[in-house]
Amino acid sequence: MTERMTGGQAVIRTLTRFGVDTVFGLPGIQLDPLFDALYEQRQSIRTYHTRHEQGAAYMALGYAQASGKVGVFAVVPGPGIMNASAALATAAGSNVPVLGLTGQIPSHQIGRGLGIPHELRDQEAALRGVVPWVELAKTPAAAPGLLRDAFGAMLGGRHQPAVFEMAPDVLAGSDAVTLPESFVPPPRPVPDPVAVRRAAELLATARNPAIFVGSGAMDATDALRRFAERLQAPVIMSRTGKGTISSRHPLAVGMLEGQALWPDVDVAVVVGTRFLAPALSWGRAGEVRIIRIDIDPVQAALLNAADVTLVCHADTGLDALLDVLPQRPSAAASVAAVRADVDNKLRTLEQQYQLARVIREEMDDDGIIVTDVTQLATFVQYGMPVYQPRTLITPGFQGTLGYAYPTALGAKVACPDKKVLSISGDGGFMFNVQELSTAVAHGIDVVAIVMNDGAFGNVKRIQQTTYGGRMIGVDLHNPDFVALANSFGMRAMKAETPDRLRGALRTAFASPGPALIEIPVGELPSIWGLIKRPPSAG
Repeated sequence: MTERMTGGQAVIRTLTRFGVDTVFGLPGIQLDPLFDALYEQRQSIRTYHTRHEQGAAYMALGYAQASGKVGVFAVVPGPGIMNASAALATAAGSNVPVLGLTGQIPSHQIGRGLGIPHELRDQEAALRGVVPWVELAKTPAAAPGLLRDAFGAMLGGRHQPAVFEMAPDVLAGSDAVTLPESFVPPPRPVPDPVAVRRAAELLATARNPAIFVGSGAMDATDALRRFAERLQAPVIMSRTGKGTISSRHPLAVGMLEGQALWPDVDVAVVVGTRFLAPALSWGRAGEVRIIRIDIDPVQAALLNAADVTLVCHADTGLDALLDVLPQRPSAAASVAAVRADVDNKLRTLEQQYQLARVIREEMDDDGIIVTDVTQLATFVQYGMPVYQPRTLITPGFQGTLGYAYPTALGAKVACPDKKVLSISGDGGFMFNVQELSTAVAHGIDVVAIVMNDGAFGNVKRIQQTTYGGRMIGVDLHNPDFVALANSFGMRAMKAETPDRLRGALRTAFASPGPALIEIPVGELPSIWGLIKRPPSAG
């Protein structure tokens, strides 16, 4: 159907046909026609405005991580999209389909360096250093086709973010536009039968196989469970892969258990994960035969080429192997022994262990926990059971401080019937503290835990232990977090013990509206001594 419409209308009407029902954003002069189009389509698309561009982009990220659908945000060009770039980098690192809609300066002024408000030297080039797909629509009629390309780039293979640009004169200008019917994903690749046969031969002679999974297996949970039960191999889930198989399953383990099992592994099936910690930190390089299942052939070849590579979606590859594998004898007993040993080690970190136990018991199996970069969050990522996919949401290897709270807001918008909890430290929480206003304004019922030790605790510990206690730039002057949350019109409580945390969580989840729980802590015992991980400093 061809109809005359503005560029803003072309963008928004195309998104509705592609199934988008939510946009997070901040209006601004270069986006006025786009937001006017959102107003016209307000019965079809909800618009959540935030207090900062980073908050809008993180909310889109949380929406996508919790739902598996494309998350969309809209911010002004220049400083607006630069503010959002931390969330885009996190989406790229975590393989999440997030679409950023941004403006430009007037089209006839792009690239001239005139000092136009929000002008960057080369906005497209700046963004291409963060996301793989960036395009500028030069006419309203070009918008639907470019958005179709953006969706193909985000969803066609390895999920990734994209950025769509349009200058304000093009957003306001009108044109004859042909709207698409819907977005149809490209065909799924079929694994090479020769590679499937070679993988089956390796597994047929394996003594102690293991399965490593990351977020790329998040939509292959049923195939993964059936494959693990046929192979009788432990499923070692990365922090971003936890929940791909329930922690109640006798073959389900995390990375700490994986370290303990690794010395005996002779064949590893690596599914939708970078596999960096085993490859870089666990030793035995060249001793373990590797089978990789990955939609991205480039990623599948890092760090080194595998013995066998199946370039396909996780469920397709696992199903192909299931068709040719015999049933193996049970491995549950050996996995159970390792799980018990790791649990005993985690119990020595009593403060985090008890807090995490309370959180797990007060959350439903499908409740969503979003973790920032803080000490309790690290314990949760490594040591807490996870029972369903997309219920432990993390910033992945980017470790973007300040991520958790706005991301949790987006997750709650995507999953309004689920409990959603964010875990932040006092340092990271203050990065996006302004989004308390967004939570109250839009009635987004997220419960925020803030661990308050008056410092950037992880960095302070490094300075204490590695640099002889020469501490600089780590001590913080904090507000009264309870009073601050109250000032936004939000319920807030302080919980000094695990028992008080339990009561606070029950009160928060039983009451309508967002809530904040401050947990004052001193120096916490460190989990890092239990973890073998790639070095961060050369």
